[in-house]
Amino acid sequence: MSVEKEIELDFLAAAERLKGTVKRTPLEYNASLSEKYNANIYLKREDLQLVRSYKLRGAYNMISTLQPEQIAKGVVCASAGNHAQGVAHSCKKLNIKGVIFMPEITPKQKVKQTEMFGGSHIEIILVGDTFDDCLREALLYTAAHSMTFIPPFDNAKIIEGQGTVGVEIYEDLPELDVVVMPIGGGGLASGVGSYIKNLKPNVHLIGVEPEGAPSMKFAMENGGPVILEEIDRFVDGAAVKRVGNLTFEYCTELLDQMLLIPEGQICTTILKLYNEDAIVVEPAGALAVASLDQIKDTIEGKNVVLIVSGGNNDIERMQEIKEKSLLFEGLKHYFIVRFPQRPGALKLFVNNILGPQDDITRFEFIKKTNREYGPALVGIELAKRTDYDALVQRMKEFKFEIIELNNDQTLFEYLV
Repeated sequence: MSVEKEIELDFLAAAERLKGTVKRTPLEYNASLSEKYNANIYLKREDLQLVRSYKLRGAYNMISTLQPEQIAKGVVCASAGNHAQGVAHSCKKLNIKGVIFMPEITPKQKVKQTEMFGGSHIEIILVGDTFDDCLREALLYTAAHSMTFIPPFDNAKIIEGQGTVGVEIYEDLPELDVVVMPIGGGGLASGVGSYIKNLKPNVHLIGVEPEGAPSMKFAMENGGPVILEEIDRFVDGAAVKRVGNLTFEYCTELLDQMLLIPEGQICTTILKLYNEDAIVVEPAGALAVASLDQIKDTIEGKNVVLIVSGGNNDIERMQEIKEKSLLFEGLKHYFIVRFPQRPGALKLFVNNILGPQDDITRFEFIKKTNREYGPALVGIELAKRTDYDALVQRMKEFKFEIIELNNDQTLFEYLV
């Protein structure tokens, strides 16, 4: 029996409940991407949602359907980001008490945003060094106070609420051919996929995850959800160690394709969206757009919707985002260079090794000694990826001994 038949999801009823609370976000045609990939490409702008992500939809849909006795006791959630803000806004809108658990390491900006959306209706408890610690405490608190836990994705009402993104997409573009959806826990893909696939079975549904947190792809390959021991949390809105049981069933049945997107590619996409379209997205929000190079042959000549899932990007992360993008694009390289301990060695390096458009972005001696050579950490930014081989060749010609740190992950993480 299919998962749709086991659980009744009424997306149109959810859309009606959300009216007046959730913003109907635009489906925008993007001319530059359409021309580049020879397709009609539309961006579903959930970054323009009231809490700057789609998470409000699921949270409000679930909380608004609770029984009176549940409402009286209040709700609890565990989140370090968009889900917390969605729950907070819902509590304020519905006049319900909410307790929100966040890890102690949560950036102050996210805590303040959550406080702003919830006001006096919520209490924030900072606990634990990891999300798993935070979740454990939240569940214990929920049981001890007989409250209702609002999960981030693995719940029918959450999935139903997220699926209203699909309702809006289909109403605005019924002749769609491809929908690309970011996946963290799988709630958005489950809801949007269920609604659209039911109306248009031939629509090609693509799920995309960050390369460093491939929880849904790994679950599909192993026949069920498993806990990943380690994940890269950079794409924080889509980095989960384990997808839900329910969302796994939906995604396995509905998705036609699963893709992994390198974190560096996501960073490049964030910068391009900002510089070329004035769109501010968080890393998870850039996932769908970052997939275009991988799916360009699939989408040619078709109507394609990319869900931009969120725009809660802390401005303090932009330097890190730029760095990851440059590394991915092959424009930023780090070396340990053994400089001769004699006058003029650095001048020789600058005048004869660097190309006319190369730039030293970091220079520090790791250990300066009285010996013949002293190692230095050198960061160099190139104008073009193809300049790299010539740079390395000049270092060798002038007898500079080097270690290329980009090719040594352990040394890179230790020194850079």
